[in-house]
Amino acid sequence: MKASQEIREAMAQVARLRQTASADASLNQALKAVKHLQAQRFEGTYQDLLSHPVFAPSARFFLEELYSAKDYSQRDAQFVRIADALERTFPASVLATVLALTTLHQQTEELDMALALAWRKAEGVPNAARYVAAWREVGQRTARNWQLATVLDVGQTLGQLTRKSGLRLLLKMMRRPADLAGLGALHGFLEAGFDHFSG
Repeated sequence: MKASQEIREAMAQVARLRQTASADASLNQALKAVKHLQAQRFEGTYQDLLSHPVFAPSARFFLEELYSAKDYSQRDAQFVRIADALERTFPASVLATVLALTTLHQQTEELDMALALAWRKAEGVPNAARYVAAWREVGQRTARNWQLATVLDVGQTLGQLTRKSGLRLLLKMMRRPADLAGLGALHGFLEAGFDHFSG
């Protein structure tokens, strides 16, 4: 299967999960609670990385651009629009990183949805205990290990890519055309990633 098709399918699954949540008020509320709690957990667990002079920007990027409760639907839709262009334009190494990031996004959303469904079953339980119960019910150790390994791999690869000369200038030059083409959210994501990983 072509990388562009894999990107579209992953983003379509993310969109379906969003639609499922938005059609069910209690599920949507549970999903937001899970995402909020996970962002707090990320900040607490990885405080050393978030305050580290070298790793803080990368850790902050993952927290703000992948693991927060923000609505990424506009950015994701723009990403789907340019999937074919990505495949035609970028070398295989960059495309592999984009695909890994897309798959990571999909799996994160799937795991969050599973946690939200389990979260709803434990009403009246304090949030920390409720989250632990949901986490245990969902399990998915293999998926969680893959998620962590992929975050580390993607972070390292993005750090290497930002050292390629000319990328910062190219991103800056593309800001206005991206806005005019209705790709501002995606371009902002790319610039934020570049800034965070360029050290």
